[in-house]
Amino acid sequence: MTAVAFAMGAPAGGQAAQGGGAAALMNFVPLIFMFAIFYFLLIRPQQKKAKEHRAMLEALKIGDSVKTAGGIHGKIAALEDQVITLEVATGVKIKIDKPFVTTVVK
Repeated sequence: MTAVAFAMGAPAGGQAAQGGGAAALMNFVPLIFMFAIFYFLLIRPQQKKAKEHRAMLEALKIGDSVKTAGGIHGKIAALEDQVITLEVATGVKIKIDKPFVTTVVK
């Protein structure tokens, strides 16, 4: 080591690499913390809501009054695999895709 480097307080030999592992880990702690926040505030509630919506769609039956994503209210007249026939007025029936049903009206 030169006298200039020693006078400036530079570490001798491999001493600089010893603290590098802990410093690298400390750089990832905020990222891990942010991911945990996103998971508990955004991802987990979204998955729970999607699971409840799938369960609601599976429980639909003929005669249920429902509301669609477009705001149409009607009574289920027929159920197919992915298509629902809604009666929106006496004698007026429309077909919609099953995933567009948002709520069952009590």
